[in-house]
Amino acid sequence: MSLRRHPRTRPRARTRACIRARTPVRIAQLLLTAALLGALLGSPPAAAATSRAVPLRVATYNIHAGAGMDNAFDLDRQTAELRSLQADVIGLQEVDRHWGSRSEWRDLAGELAERLGMYVFFAPIYSLDPAEPGGPRAEYGVAVLSRYRIVSTENHEITRLSTQDPSPVPAPAPGFGEAVVRVHGQPVHVYVTHLDFRPDPAVRVAQVADTRRIMAEDRGPKVLLGDFNAEPGAPELAPLWAELADADPGAPTFPAQDPVKRIDYVAVSQGGGPHGGVSVRAAWVPDSVASDHRAVVADLVLRRR
Repeated sequence: MSLRRHPRTRPRARTRACIRARTPVRIAQLLLTAALLGALLGSPPAAAATSRAVPLRVATYNIHAGAGMDNAFDLDRQTAELRSLQADVIGLQEVDRHWGSRSEWRDLAGELAERLGMYVFFAPIYSLDPAEPGGPRAEYGVAVLSRYRIVSTENHEITRLSTQDPSPVPAPAPGFGEAVVRVHGQPVHVYVTHLDFRPDPAVRVAQVADTRRIMAEDRGPKVLLGDFNAEPGAPELAPLWAELADADPGAPTFPAQDPVKRIDYVAVSQGGGPHGGVSVRAAWVPDSVASDHRAVVADLVLRRR
């Protein structure tokens, strides 16, 4: 516009004083133009980076087949505890599904999901023939509850020493659950596991190797939730920490009444890169005896691609 205001026959020669006088005006015009272009084209880089950060609250909870520290089955109590966590995604362990009288033959994963208004994926470790012909199978395993839609699932096999076999030997068995949830357009791989409880770590060593192999097949943000039955410094868990970050809540989780050790975990994939990453903003252990374990809750931040 300013060029049109001047005739094409304007003198080529300009004094230095004239140039110095016009320079601040020209700079101001350029700055105004850049600001207008920025407004039209989108947010500035700093704001854009912030908009790519997506919060996600996750939790892990061993529900002891619906029983509290008092060994009394009370799904209402556990529903209230889970609701109080206000988590977007929850990994559950020791979940009964028509398993037996201890949990009133109920589908705990399905009931909790319905009560909390969440999607559910149940991954059985054991699936036994029904007690009566035509009845539901008796199942026990792990589950994922999610406020976000679950777009795919898989029940992976890892090494186990069965509690249902009188003479067990380590062998592949299901119960390592994986659910892909879509969080504001970002797919997140959520895994839930329950590692072997025996003092001998040999089976856990094999399970950790299986876990790493399975998780290595996936790309993008990953969250591992579970009862590892080992404390953070246990040698058998060391390979996990080479690839995952422990969302350390700084408090023990077991037993729920006066806990003395942390065996329950939220762990996330480290770093960012072209496939997005996960960082831990905060983690904590709520005080509760609704199960024989306490939950671990973590506020995460997903970095979008």
